[in-house]
Amino acid sequence: MTPDPIVPAELLAIMQCPACGGGLEERREPPTLVCVACGLRYPVEDGIPNMLVDEALPPDDEDPR
Repeated sequence: MTPDPIVPAELLAIMQCPACGGGLEERREPPTLVCVACGLRYPVEDGIPNMLVDEALPPDDEDPR
């Protein structure tokens, strides 16, 4: 059984990174949306993605893109 998505697939499909316009992927632990282009990580708190560039986390060096 696959876990429920953090963000509905229909919404994730139209969202993009506000910094560079790249697509986003979900990460479950910790709950974040990660830009596939620049690597910025946007935290998801209580099911709501924080898409503010100033509050984004830097790319994870261990995340192979």
